[in-house]
Amino acid sequence: MHHHFNGLKTAGLFAAIFALLLGLGSLIGGGRFIWLFALIGVAVTFYGYWNSDKLAIRAMRAYPVSEAQAPAMYRIVRELSTRAGKPMPRLYISPTQAPNAFATGRNPANAAVCCTEGILALLDERELRGVLGHELMHVYNRDILTSSVAAALAGVITSVAQMMLFFGGGFGDNEERPNPVAMIALALLAPLAAMLIQMAISRTREFDADEDGARLTGDPLALASALAKLERGTSAAPLAPEPQVVNAAHMMIANPFRAQDVSKLFSTHPPMDERIRRLQGMGGHHH
Repeated sequence: MHHHFNGLKTAGLFAAIFALLLGLGSLIGGGRFIWLFALIGVAVTFYGYWNSDKLAIRAMRAYPVSEAQAPAMYRIVRELSTRAGKPMPRLYISPTQAPNAFATGRNPANAAVCCTEGILALLDERELRGVLGHELMHVYNRDILTSSVAAALAGVITSVAQMMLFFGGGFGDNEERPNPVAMIALALLAPLAAMLIQMAISRTREFDADEDGARLTGDPLALASALAKLERGTSAAPLAPEPQVVNAAHMMIANPFRAQDVSKLFSTHPPMDERIRRLQGMGGHHH
C-alpha cells in the first residue's frame, strides 16, 4: 500500500490531460474534429509505447552487455527479478561518465535496464542494488506505458494548439466560432499546461518506484545513499540537453541536466532531498 496515493494522483493527472485535449477539440469546429484528435492521440501513444525500449537505448548510445562483462549487474538484477517472480530483462551499459540508470520496455518480458559507466564507477554494490530495484519497479508498475501515454498526449495537445493558432479557429460557421482572444490564449496555454501535467505524472511515478524498489530490495537506506551520491555526481557531470536525451530524461533515476537548465516546475523528477527523506523514513520503520 502506498502512503502517498500516487496511483490516484496519476489517474487524476491523466483525467486533466484528457480534459485539456477534449476541450481543445470541442473549441475547434464545435467539436466535429474531436474524434480525429482522439485517434491521433491513440496512434502516437501506441507507437511511442511499442518502441520505448529502442528509443531510450539509442538516445544513450547504450550497448548490450554479457554476464562476463557486467557480473555484478547481472547478479543483482537476476536476484531481484527472481524475487519479484518476473523474467530477466536485457542489460545495457551506456558509455557516458554522467552517473545514471534507466529501465525501459513495454512490459516485463520486453524490458531493458541500462546503467551508465559513470554510475557503475560511482556506487558500491549495495547502492547499485538499490538503484536497480528502483528501475525494475518502473517496469513492473508499467510506468513506461504511463510516461509514453502522457508524452504522446502532451504532444498531440501541442500540435492541436499550433493548428488553432495557424487556422485562427477558422473551422465551422461564423456563429460557431469561439472568441478569437480566448482561442489564442488557449492555444498558447494548453501546451504549457500539458507539459506541466506530464512532468507531475513523472514525479509521482518516481516516488512510487523509490518506495516499491526499497520494498523489493528490503534496503531503503541503500537507495537513499545512492541518490545522495547521484545528486552530486549528476551536477559534477551533467549531460548536454540534446533533444534525444531530453526525451529519455524522464526515465532516468536522477535528472541528468544541470539544475539551472530545469526549473522546479518543469522538472521530471521530484527534489532529491525529499526522495531521500522519504526513504530514510522507510528505513526507520524497518529497523
